[in-house]
Amino acid sequence: MSPMSIALLTALLVLASGVCSGLNIALMSLKLDDLKRKAKLGDRRAKRVLPLRESNHLTLASILLVNVAVISATSLVLGDEFNGWLAGILSTLLIVIFGEVVPQALFISHALTYCALLAPVLHVMIIVTFPISKTLQFILDAILGKETPTLQSRHELGLLIGEHADNVESELDENEVGIIRGALKLSEKHVRDIMTPINKVYWLAPDDVIDAAKIDEIKLRGFSRIPVFNKERTSIYGVVLMKDLVDINFDQRSYLVGELRLHHTRAVGSMTALDTLFQKFITARSHLMPVERDDKIVGVVTIEDTIEEIIGHEIEDEADRARHRTISH
Repeated sequence: MSPMSIALLTALLVLASGVCSGLNIALMSLKLDDLKRKAKLGDRRAKRVLPLRESNHLTLASILLVNVAVISATSLVLGDEFNGWLAGILSTLLIVIFGEVVPQALFISHALTYCALLAPVLHVMIIVTFPISKTLQFILDAILGKETPTLQSRHELGLLIGEHADNVESELDENEVGIIRGALKLSEKHVRDIMTPINKVYWLAPDDVIDAAKIDEIKLRGFSRIPVFNKERTSIYGVVLMKDLVDINFDQRSYLVGELRLHHTRAVGSMTALDTLFQKFITARSHLMPVERDDKIVGVVTIEDTIEEIIGHEIEDEADRARHRTISH
């Protein structure tokens, strides 16, 4: 062979080795779970690469068989032109630099793109090496088993979400990141951390009298829901909704609280985790729940309190603003 032919053939073999090496590290760097999620979201690149990544033992065996064959061929081609030592040194340098280091650094930076682009090449490798690579797949599957999904812990998910907050290219804005972070922390906090203590709760007893003056007092305080307990705060009778009192004429007569319509609610323990609390609000169909500790009511918690904990901000309604103005004056 002429020196030009040897140089051209060597360059092609080193290029083939580089492609094999780059595909190997790029494909194995792609997480199967991530590919499945991207494929479900319609990513065409992920759809092309997913079957190859799912059969990772078959694909890996095919790549390595082709790569070893190419490296061996490179040594043989250079051996025809140079003596053994020089051919070995030259082939080693070419393979390490242009067949390993450079392509791996290049492919790993855009792993999914390169794997999708060269997916047809991978299929050809599998077909060419199929008798051997398929046998190796059976052996590896039997010994190592299938790849199992990897689930992140709550703290790991928090770190992943935090990376979005620091990256200007993220699709999530600051508010979305804050909400997700707050939701992930719900199980770490308890009802006692967000409840309103009983000494700050406006509540009534069944034998309390509701008249026009009492209604004016409740309106001034701006409450839409008022819990009803016994004097000892050991029993829960329900919740009075202010909207139910709109059509009642308290100027004509007064009523006992027990005579009014009381909406059912249930108590929740002070050590209940906030994610569990959220579910209890859904099943109880109530926006206010008394908080118990040692069989005594020690406060109340509302669904608004839970939402505020998720979003990380206090939610103020019109009544809150009115109370603030009253206090300030």
